[in-house]
Amino acid sequence: MSEQQANNPLHGVTLEQIVNSLVDHYGWDELGKRIDIRCFTSNPSVQSSLKFLRKTPWARKKVENLFMARQKSERKKSRTEQS
Repeated sequence: MSEQQANNPLHGVTLEQIVNSLVDHYGWDELGKRIDIRCFTSNPSVQSSLKFLRKTPWARKKVENLFMARQKSERKKSRTEQS
């Protein structure tokens, strides 16, 4: 594995997996409140969201950042429950 990928927390995770994970966790309404983009608030679907996010780098970055923050929160929660 290259050094660049070793430091990439999203390595091996597809954009579709990220969107599905966020929708499963938050639902479309809450996701649209957290990231105010039309593909999450107006007739949302995974396919329309993927199409928009793939061609809009700033929106994709917001989605990836929310996903990583949720992952970090889940890991922290898991560690405190094990203690």
